[in-house]
Amino acid sequence: MHITKTKITHCFLLLLIPFFLFAQEAPKLKFLQPSDTLNKKRFWLAAASGATVYTATVIGLNEAWYSDFPRSSFHLFNDAGEWEDMDKIGHTYTTYFESRWSFQAACWTGMPRRRAMWLGAGLGMMYQMTVEVFDGFSEKWGFSTHDIAFNTLGALTFVGQEMAWQEQRISLKFSSVPRSYPDFVVTSQDGQNTTTLNTRADNLYGKSIVERILKDYNSQTYWASVNVASFIPHDNHKFPKWLNVAVGYGAENMFGGFENSWTDGEIEYVLDTDLYPRYRQFFLSPDIDFTKIKTDRPFLKTLFFFLNTIKIPAPAMEVNTAGGLRWHWLK
Repeated sequence: MHITKTKITHCFLLLLIPFFLFAQEAPKLKFLQPSDTLNKKRFWLAAASGATVYTATVIGLNEAWYSDFPRSSFHLFNDAGEWEDMDKIGHTYTTYFESRWSFQAACWTGMPRRRAMWLGAGLGMMYQMTVEVFDGFSEKWGFSTHDIAFNTLGALTFVGQEMAWQEQRISLKFSSVPRSYPDFVVTSQDGQNTTTLNTRADNLYGKSIVERILKDYNSQTYWASVNVASFIPHDNHKFPKWLNVAVGYGAENMFGGFENSWTDGEIEYVLDTDLYPRYRQFFLSPDIDFTKIKTDRPFLKTLFFFLNTIKIPAPAMEVNTAGGLRWHWLK
């Protein structure tokens, strides 16, 4: 389940890296206020902090995930289409955010914007490449060239906008609404055993809210949130600068990687595709670009930046590959 591992890496970085941004500064600069010129104290503090966090992340990821599974020689794995490509979009989102955050951290040190852009994209790719190398030496998974392609797409989404506009007019975002699953009875292929859909979801996605947010593909949606005002050529328009239009992608009824079948020891289960067909979903919904909310306070700017990685709950229209059209009051 590649998206879980990328999100574990994402969480390590999100929780640990920002501490250096709150470090004591010379009196001339406020906390979190970017430097106009390269500040060597900030640069080396950022470099040392980043190296420490990266090392801790690699060790933590190995202990929390890979140490429980057998190792193997380096090998490839074709996972195209697995989980209806939800994990691939997750790779794009994670690399985009890591590139963008690393860029902001580099700008905080006073590094020139262009150099900070390439450094940010490179660090984002490096973080995710670490996960892929681990996968390549794990018997359960393998090195995925498709993951690398979608990682690259995430970094290029950041770089392309920075080069074109020197701002991120299209932000990649994430949302997840944990759900409960029914006690629908699933009978084994030999007809001798039964389980429930709820039990399968617990085994696959975990039971806690945090596990469900990170793991449950059926509950997740990835968004491209477009800041409409940024594309209006004249400045005297009345369109709110903070109001975005978001296009989302999700999938439904996934209880296995490529198909809804699984084994419990020697017992094989297959879910009825007529009752639970797998399908892809596309959404349209309003959103907020928190970075467009004006403030002179560096702390609020940093807070708004992190809030901007999450799609706010809002009404949404869904079109799906099952031929359905649905309205959601909150998505």
